[in-house]
Amino acid sequence: MKFKLNIKQTLQSLLAQEDTDGDKKITIDDQGPKSFLLEDENGNSLQIEGTYHLSNLLQELALSKKNNTEFAEIKSSEIIENPVSRISRKIKNLYWEGLTRTIDAKGVAKIIEDEKIENTISYLYVPKKDDLAFEYFKNLEKSIPKLKVVQLPENISSEYEQTLNKKPGILALALHREDSQTKGVPFVVPGGRFNEMYGWDSYFIAMGLLLDDKLELAIAIAENFKYQIDHYGKILNANRSYYLTRTQPPLYTSLIVAIVKKSKPEVSWIAKHLKTAIKEYQKVWMEEGERLTPNGLNRYKAEGIGLPFEVEVGHFDDVLEKYALLYNLPLRDFEKKYLEREIIDTNLDAYFVHDRSMRESGHDTTNRLVNVCADLNTIDLNSLLYKYETDIAFLIENEFDNHFQYDKNIVYSREYWNKKAAFRKEKINELCWDKKKGIYFDYNFITEGAHQFEAATTFYPLWAKLCSAEQAEILVKTALPKFKLKGGIAGSTKDAIADIDTNSPQRQWDYPFGWAPHQMFLWEGLLNYNYTEEAQEMIYRWLWLITRNAVDYNGTIPEKFNLETSSLKIFAEYGNVGTAFDYITEEGFGWMNASYQFGLSILRTGLKQELEKLTDPDELFL
Repeated sequence: MKFKLNIKQTLQSLLAQEDTDGDKKITIDDQGPKSFLLEDENGNSLQIEGTYHLSNLLQELALSKKNNTEFAEIKSSEIIENPVSRISRKIKNLYWEGLTRTIDAKGVAKIIEDEKIENTISYLYVPKKDDLAFEYFKNLEKSIPKLKVVQLPENISSEYEQTLNKKPGILALALHREDSQTKGVPFVVPGGRFNEMYGWDSYFIAMGLLLDDKLELAIAIAENFKYQIDHYGKILNANRSYYLTRTQPPLYTSLIVAIVKKSKPEVSWIAKHLKTAIKEYQKVWMEEGERLTPNGLNRYKAEGIGLPFEVEVGHFDDVLEKYALLYNLPLRDFEKKYLEREIIDTNLDAYFVHDRSMRESGHDTTNRLVNVCADLNTIDLNSLLYKYETDIAFLIENEFDNHFQYDKNIVYSREYWNKKAAFRKEKINELCWDKKKGIYFDYNFITEGAHQFEAATTFYPLWAKLCSAEQAEILVKTALPKFKLKGGIAGSTKDAIADIDTNSPQRQWDYPFGWAPHQMFLWEGLLNYNYTEEAQEMIYRWLWLITRNAVDYNGTIPEKFNLETSSLKIFAEYGNVGTAFDYITEEGFGWMNASYQFGLSILRTGLKQELEKLTDPDELFL
């Protein structure tokens, strides 16, 4: 049945009755009657009952309002649609589009409206060796007074990057010619306040795009990865000026392999990306004394000077206060002098090397890595690099007949890369695996001992396929129960943070918070070792959590969850991106969207039916 409704009148009546807290949403926190009679001029009527169906009506009215028409035709089937189908459909048909951006004449308006930058001038930085892009953007600058285009130097030092903090801006990404026009190669932002392409977010987003048959957009992400390596020397934490000295967790080869398996692209496409991935592996990860440590394993080690630019005022007050006392200065005076390098303190500088390295890891922030990150061979990074080595071997064997011409002097075989992977696996088993405790720990190569913090990154080796069958069984039987809560796995065990001072910041990547990347790695890891029942359970728990919160909170798909309360209501650093919108989210959150589509692609029919009924996972999995 279709209802022809006056959009403005219906919206006003619905919100006046049901949105009792005035947040332009209809949620379980509202105290309205939760019953609304829908009537149209044709005599059709329908009693809408309950938070979920009322919020669906609100969302459909809001979407219709965007068409600038007075009346809307709304189907009753979309109001009473089961939540699983609705969430998945919105992700595929609405959210991905809402998150897609370009940096070109069309997309530059988003840059100018950037809420993260308060400058009156919007800076756009272009790599030194991309002359075509510099010419294109300088021409664009002529018609946009607020836009200032700056060409970066060829060699970007930490000192230079710091000078940009007084004029922060966006970094250019790839352009291409289409129909005689220059256009930006599209990318997908995480959501909410984020207006830039993030490194590891983009990999998980691309997995969702591939599932939703948006192949060209997934390929575009790979093209932008390649552009960043070619022009900025690394896959950036994100394409902002203050991220020039930071990379992100290495997932480029995983994206290449996923695209190859999905679409079988031209061998020339595979070759150019494989060459770039090998270049990244060598230049970013395998430079001795940088991210490669003497024992042959790797660490995160971002460059840069002083405080990371992106944090909110006061974020580091607990760290800076003791230094302000030491220098006999008021806190803000000390902070200013330190930022401007009037005061140089080697101990404080060392703290921020660890801090920026932690942010490079993607786990910003976690007590696991605070003030120690650059001293650790982390299990997550070394699992990802093992996957790089085996991915490269796979591509060389399957796409290049075991003979890959890297340059005129170097030919690679699968054996070369498998040997590297075997060495890494041996070192991980030697330094990171604790058989007695049944968990992988990070290894502190300075103190030469295990960094015994129980983190969800212990499941990365399952995903990378570097575990033995025995290790996998121990992880599943011993470690998994320590992390499992009603809605999935937490970022750490509760015991891991038991000794943390109660006055310390609540770190968002620790217990009790749950994140999509950890769930997705776990699911794939369990399936890699044929733990099918465990995978089905963990997928169900996470999808139930997303669905339950979307039903209760006006379709919200947030950045993360509190697994202790099974809620999107987060009281920790940075809040919860993706929860601030009026009437309807048109974006969701990138890797959360991807995890939903990925989980549904694996979940059994019977469990999907239970999910539609929102059956409590603790009733299903006793």
